[in-house]
Amino acid sequence: MKRILPLYFLPFYLFTFLPFLSSCVDEEEYTDTPSGNFEALWHIMDEHYCFFDYKKQTLGVDWDEVYQRYRKQFNNSMTESQEFEVLANMLSELRDGHVNLYSSFDVARNWSWHEDFPQNFSDTLYRRYMGTDYRIASSLSYRILDDNIGYIYCGSFNNGMGEGNLDDVLTYLAPCNGLIIDIRNNGGGQLTNAEQLAARFTNQERLVGYMQHKTGKGHNDFSSMEEQRLKPSKGIRWQKKVVVLTNRSVFSAANEFVKYMKCCPNVTTVGDQTGGGAGMPFFSDLPSGWSVRFSACPMYDKNKQCTEFGIAPDHWVQMTDEDLSRGRDTIIEYARELMRSSK
Repeated sequence: MKRILPLYFLPFYLFTFLPFLSSCVDEEEYTDTPSGNFEALWHIMDEHYCFFDYKKQTLGVDWDEVYQRYRKQFNNSMTESQEFEVLANMLSELRDGHVNLYSSFDVARNWSWHEDFPQNFSDTLYRRYMGTDYRIASSLSYRILDDNIGYIYCGSFNNGMGEGNLDDVLTYLAPCNGLIIDIRNNGGGQLTNAEQLAARFTNQERLVGYMQHKTGKGHNDFSSMEEQRLKPSKGIRWQKKVVVLTNRSVFSAANEFVKYMKCCPNVTTVGDQTGGGAGMPFFSDLPSGWSVRFSACPMYDKNKQCTEFGIAPDHWVQMTDEDLSRGRDTIIEYARELMRSSK
């Protein structure tokens, strides 16, 4: 078995994990056979995955029972595709969007966190609201709506946004009566980018959550909870009302962004519950050369509650067929009405 490697989407916290990273080499080796790959994958997850107790409590997942059930399905006459399929089925028991198996021919994934729910977003309506003369600054698209409410769409935190970008965006939107930040369908990316944007909406350092890291191979071998704190930006900061729009496709770093924003003043969240994804993902390799990604370090909100299965909005709003037929985005319009009624 090869070294466990972190996916550095949390560089801000890197030094927290140095003791963990320095001892992430497994001594036991497994053969490159279907049975050997099964044993390797099951043990990687058993020793390093961080949500076993939570998934047992919420989903009834017993990882030892999973081992017994799936071990019977492996034999060394399986084809590569059959082996991959059964390994993927085993991982899907966890219903974790951060758990993937990567081969040269496929990527195993479980997207039930958004596939089983209404989309609550329309590309057609988005283009209608944005028009063609909207502005773009890095990963942010923005404009002023006709009722003098600012609108920012952020569909990903993958790409960095400079402090100058954010200063320019907020300066342009400064005359607006309020601001809508739409992160629907934002599947995450670099957490530092999410922190950078959230830092524009607080004037003081705030406790926004907690995190832990694994300290051993046992399911409950974790460090004590360590604070996540959001510091205010040194650049331009927004002082008026903010509404953040969410749907089930808000995941990972975007889920954390919602967690941060709910701790800031003058912020309201509208839409559907987020998709979750509250575990820092790491990578490891199987004897076959396939790679597995898995949640290794759990994160919590400021009340020490796990957000793995999402964060509820302050106002639950679903897009309606009637509004769709009229060319109206129900969730955007609800946010605009909140702004007008709060004057």
